[in-house]
Amino acid sequence: MQFEEIDVKIAECLEKIENAKRRAGRTDDVLLIGATKTQSADLIAYIQEKKLLTDVGENRVQEIVEKYEAGKKLNWHMIGQLQSNKVKYIIDKVKLIHSLDRISLADEIDRQAKKHGLTSNCLIEVNMGSELSKGGVDPDKLFDFLGYVELKDNICIRGLMTVMPNLQDKDELKSLYIKFKNYFEELKEKASSRHRIDTLSCGMTNDYEMAIEYGGATQVRLGRVLFGERNYTAAIKQG
Repeated sequence: MQFEEIDVKIAECLEKIENAKRRAGRTDDVLLIGATKTQSADLIAYIQEKKLLTDVGENRVQEIVEKYEAGKKLNWHMIGQLQSNKVKYIIDKVKLIHSLDRISLADEIDRQAKKHGLTSNCLIEVNMGSELSKGGVDPDKLFDFLGYVELKDNICIRGLMTVMPNLQDKDELKSLYIKFKNYFEELKEKASSRHRIDTLSCGMTNDYEMAIEYGGATQVRLGRVLFGERNYTAAIKQG
């Protein structure tokens, strides 16, 4: 795949997003975040230059640090599991941390945000599949965790994030998305007014249409369907 093909892929996904919204009777916006894991800084620069996307997300702190200068006009999202000792490298670079899921991480985000004189926008990650290999708060402990985060003055909770299990049974996946959306509605009721609960980050290449239709996704994180399986090394074509 060449850089120019990305334009087409993005347009195709945006059309599918609109179709999924229509099926759900939704008229609100759904943000497409380009998940640029392992992709090159050249690709980031191309996305910014051509204004193909406004937002990109990375799974690793190192990749944000390495690519940030190539896309300084883009909104950056931390969408992967975040180690507490690496928060300091991205706290002033990312628009939203999607993967807040434990007390030690909340402590460090709050500390670093205070140090930089800012409030960090975060999503609480929920482990809807109870998978040991994935991060996220157990759904049964979600609101206990919210209670702890409420004590952190430099964290603003914006909503929830999840990475759904890879299920062949679409009815089971649909059920999980409905449950996830219900947790979001409950979060709106229980969170204090200083938080802005407006964001549901869910849906990836294999299930983003279902996430929009049944899970109420306001952000979807797409990588492979936009950028292919491998890194981009082609030079940017000016124009």
